[in-house]
Amino acid sequence: MTSPDSPQRIVFIDVDGTILEHGSIVAPSTVTAIRSARANGHIVYLCTGRSAADIHPSVREIGFDGAITNGGAFAVRIDADGTEEQLASHLMPRESVERMIGYFEDRGIHYFLQTDDGVFASEGVAAVAEEFFAQRRARHADDLRALGLDDDDQPLPMISYRPRNEVDLDQVVKATFISGDSETLERAEADLGDTFHVIPGSIPMPGGSNGEIAMLGVNKGSAILEVLEVLGRGAADAIGIGDSWNDVEMFAVVGTSVAMGGADPELQAQADLVTTGVLDDGVSNALVRLGLV
Repeated sequence: MTSPDSPQRIVFIDVDGTILEHGSIVAPSTVTAIRSARANGHIVYLCTGRSAADIHPSVREIGFDGAITNGGAFAVRIDADGTEEQLASHLMPRESVERMIGYFEDRGIHYFLQTDDGVFASEGVAAVAEEFFAQRRARHADDLRALGLDDDDQPLPMISYRPRNEVDLDQVVKATFISGDSETLERAEADLGDTFHVIPGSIPMPGGSNGEIAMLGVNKGSAILEVLEVLGRGAADAIGIGDSWNDVEMFAVVGTSVAMGGADPELQAQADLVTTGVLDDGVSNALVRLGLV
């Protein structure tokens, strides 16, 4: 673990389950802490599995120095005027995209395809996702009120998507699948693991399973190393904060890894620090503990 006395740190921070409570709520303390860390001279990058086009406006408005998106497929540096400079880009070969789609469709698995410009849903997935997210929003109504918010403050859905037939197959970088069969993830790992990086997804599906698929070698950790090289920074001064299995590679390459309080206990065991939950000032408490704010 690195010392909190380092003059400048670079923080890579996940979105869902870390900044956002599954796409619906941002704790005000998170906004304050991130802005304070940057005001104190530290660098803060988003590090998310989401497409750049699907990052909630309330997250973008916080302000960041850059972003790793699509689980490591893309990375950009953001200048003070909002201009983005691309630091990394890893498209999925078309033949791999077609193999993945064929696998899903042959088995009746719902899926989303991600490009840098958007998320594209297979037929039938919208109804499954919308019902699930509506149930989650209803369960978190009390959390909204506790933070001084209401449903009108969080009007956007967790995932904004377009029809699958609109996607450019040459621009796909990642897929997320949703299945009612609890063994789908395990089978996908066995059937596709020769070419793809298959991991558990961050959508908790009761009675089923979901996962994320990217090319082998494309992950948050590999993208962080690319960003650090461009910036001329060492991994020892890097901090990674996250809550999902797509954060494992991030934890492996940063000097200090921080797991959110709501993360899987097995993931927490891989982190240097465990902070509180996403709505219990988790990000703020981590940055304070590390001496950034």
